Amino acid sequence: MLRRKPRKAKTKQELARIGEDHAARYLRSRGYRVLERNFRARSGEVDIIAEQKDSLVFVEVKARSSNEFGEPREAVTGWKQRRIVNAARAYIARGGDERSVRFDVVEVFLTPEGGVGRIELIPHAFEGD
Repeated sequence: MLRRKPRKAKTKQELARIGEDHAARYLRSRGYRVLERNFRARSGEVDIIAEQKDSLVFVEVKARSSNEFGEPREAVTGWKQRRIVNAARAYIARGGDERSVRFDVVEVFLTPEGGVGRIELIPHAFEGD
């Protein structure tokens, strides 16, 4: 009789990538056009930069496989928000984009196998100033 090895727990980086992949697909299905992923600047980073209608949207993705440490959105602290806003400013300065700007959060609830249990979009999750 053959035995399967138990599945190794996914690393935080693997969970983040899986969550971002699912979030990007979800946003596309909701009419967003994904412009860039994992934008990094000295002052911070943004998981997904997209446009929806006339708005430039900076999206933070939080993927969790349990609520043991609270809801995913709770991890987008004031410090994290400032880093995202600073990266957004760097992105805008690079391209001179003058559209309205918004900051959304996508919560991705993963199953233990890495599938999606559910996805929650929180538009206008925080302000940029």
